[in-house]
Amino acid sequence: MSWNYTVTKGRRLRRGYTTGSCAAAAAKAAAAMLFGAEELHRVSILTPGGIELQLPVSNIEKGAGQVSCSVQKDSGDDPDITGGIHVFACAAKRNGPGIVITAGEGVGVVTRPGLPVPVGEPAINPVPLEMIRREVSAAVPPGSGVQVTISIPGGEQLARNTFNPRLGIVGGLSILGTTGIVEPMSEEAYREALALELKVAAVEQPRFLVLVPGNHGKKVAREQLSQPAERIVKMSNFVGFALDRCIEQGVRELLLVGHAGKLFKVAAGIFNTHSKVADARFEVFAAHAALLGAGPAMVKKLQRCASTEEMFDLLDGLGKEGIYDLFASRVSRRAEDYSGGRLSVGTVLFSLKRGILGMDGRARQLLEEYR
Repeated sequence: MSWNYTVTKGRRLRRGYTTGSCAAAAAKAAAAMLFGAEELHRVSILTPGGIELQLPVSNIEKGAGQVSCSVQKDSGDDPDITGGIHVFACAAKRNGPGIVITAGEGVGVVTRPGLPVPVGEPAINPVPLEMIRREVSAAVPPGSGVQVTISIPGGEQLARNTFNPRLGIVGGLSILGTTGIVEPMSEEAYREALALELKVAAVEQPRFLVLVPGNHGKKVAREQLSQPAERIVKMSNFVGFALDRCIEQGVRELLLVGHAGKLFKVAAGIFNTHSKVADARFEVFAAHAALLGAGPAMVKKLQRCASTEEMFDLLDGLGKEGIYDLFASRVSRRAEDYSGGRLSVGTVLFSLKRGILGMDGRARQLLEEYR
């Protein structure tokens, strides 16, 4: 099968190429034309993964002592927000030998520690940076000097819808790509980004973090629990993955904040909470209600509910004080067991209609200590 395609879960999906590959190709083409090559409309590069790409070159402009051009990113079948953008490179002659690579419009700058790029430097990761340098070196005469500026028009606006603001990358997109190829597996891409965000957060908050499934949890953590944004990480459905990465980064205390219907799945040992993986909300609530004294009729009603909000109305009928505090403690205990005792976990459960439903004693201790 051609490198252009991969098979995921029985589906034939088209691969693409990264912003790093685009930057390297544009830089090579611009440098080659700067030093006398005829106008290039296609350029060849070798990716770090060992795949040779032939990429089209466009927007060629020649000026006094400089040449600029672009390569359009093709993300294949991966739902990447940067698909279709043009990555530009401007090559200019400089005095003295050597290659200098800088960032222009739409390429972000790193402002927080924990990333593979030092604070204050353009967000061009080490692998694509080396790829750009290698491809440019192959295109210029020995002993020549060239400065290459990478830019992405519109990159600053696009970056607002990426992980970059949470990672402390401001002013634009990142130039990424460890293999040079975009694999059409959005879940894997999200997990990689989540691991990086947890690494950055753990540098600034080395002991205690707050994990939330989504934006509602983030809002509750910030507005009702007074937690700073830099302490909060959105883990989506990947609870187990997030716990593992926290352990790796040396985090020892966690607060889980989430909608009860989502987070209570963890009480049943479900650590990927996507409904396609395990949608056992009703069974989990019904089982715990039975342990608290609910009769067969109540259990049947709980399992027939159309939504978790409807279940909460029924659970009120149990008349058990602190029932959601107890449910929260079950979530925390499962998470701690999963970690092998390496994490101390507190849990806060909320409802969209009712607000915070309850929290366990460990959550109260953590909030008191880290408020």
